[in-house]
Amino acid sequence: MTRKDKLRSLALYLAVGLTGIMTQQVFADTAGVSNVESFIKSIITVLASIAGLVATGFFVVGGFSYITSSGNPEHLDRAKKTILYSAIGLAITIAAFVISNIVTTLATNAFGG
Repeated sequence: MTRKDKLRSLALYLAVGLTGIMTQQVFADTAGVSNVESFIKSIITVLASIAGLVATGFFVVGGFSYITSSGNPEHLDRAKKTILYSAIGLAITIAAFVISNIVTTLATNAFGG
């Protein structure tokens, strides 16, 4: 057995031994409706926040393009479309957030929680 093989064996024994010594027992939490509800609500809140930030960024880009269009009709139309589409996207995001909260409340009342 070469020195390299001995070092590999020692590293393997240490890795296996340390994982056995340093681990803690983890028990699964009971999965209730409230846990799932809070998880889904947090995901929806994060996604709605990200979509709102993206829409705000496109508002800024569209406004900047509108200001710097210098009267060029093509650039002006493109800037107007960017602002319009970002407003539509923001409205859809807000509507989806409100609808998801309504559905979550109805489901909680129906199934208990």
